[in-house]
Amino acid sequence: MMLIPTHHFRDIERKPEYLQPEKCVPPPHPSPVGTMWFIRDGCGIACAIVTWFLVLYAEFVVLFVMLIPSRDYVYSIINGIVFNLLAFLALASHCRAMLTDPGAVPKGNATKEFIESLQLKPGQVVYKCPKCCSIKPDRAHHCSVCKRCIRKMDHHCPWVNNCVGENNQKYFVLFTMYIALISLHALIMVGFHFLHCFEEDWTKCSSFSPPTTVILLILLCFEGLLFLIFTSVMFGTQVHSICTDETGIERLKRKHQPRERRGSWKSVKETFGGDFSLNWFNPFSGPCDPEPLSDRAWVRQAASLSDTDNTETTEEQSEERKDEDSVEVIDE
Repeated sequence: MMLIPTHHFRDIERKPEYLQPEKCVPPPHPSPVGTMWFIRDGCGIACAIVTWFLVLYAEFVVLFVMLIPSRDYVYSIINGIVFNLLAFLALASHCRAMLTDPGAVPKGNATKEFIESLQLKPGQVVYKCPKCCSIKPDRAHHCSVCKRCIRKMDHHCPWVNNCVGENNQKYFVLFTMYIALISLHALIMVGFHFLHCFEEDWTKCSSFSPPTTVILLILLCFEGLLFLIFTSVMFGTQVHSICTDETGIERLKRKHQPRERRGSWKSVKETFGGDFSLNWFNPFSGPCDPEPLSDRAWVRQAASLSDTDNTETTEEQSEERKDEDSVEVIDE
């Protein structure tokens, strides 16, 4: 792999005109509090619709193929309540993950006036995203689908048609957990239903014909197994990211830059909204309110970059550096 000297990019970074703040239009007025966040992406909207369809299909099979025809009313009532409660929480978590601002950085704030208001000192730098014309705070990344820079962006998930970031990671974790639980619950009920139908007459264990019943149950079994594996893996990776205070993007890029890490328990409490309680599992209860971005949050020290000109960097790191324009204040 070819190595490229870092000083080639440091020469660019030392040119204040490279930031080009005059090309940024003033940021729009902030949206009213409570304004709904929604990404107009065709693929994401289709995936969200498919998600709801699959959950409603599972509801149909569980209720009208397995529970309602059952003559064991206690079994039907208990499992019906549990399954419907988990399905409701899963869909509520999906809506919150999809319609919550994941932590978007104000768009178009890389103006000359804003940069001057930061009163940068020698040795301090600011990063500008050339795609949305925003000053990027630490740990923010640009999403090409949302067309915004997102604070603590983990990844963009088409199934929730949104980025998973600082403000909605809790809802995404709950969504994956509840989908995994209803998938497991459905698989267990399918297994018991097959055993019951093998022992009894197939015509008595469902209001549908035996071939239709078998097809519906097999499709539900395939869906439940697929989503149980997928959402369990996603749930595990999200919990690991929260506990290690490292997003998926940061884990992939493996930035070799010193960064203060919070304790795992503190990160968990901030994500789920305080000390452990039932609100952790409540999709209608939000995470801890993030601290408003102060002027200090927009500014980074040059020491976080490679300070020596003879340092070498890989091609991947060089491409990453190209995506983030920076400016360093020079003594006048």
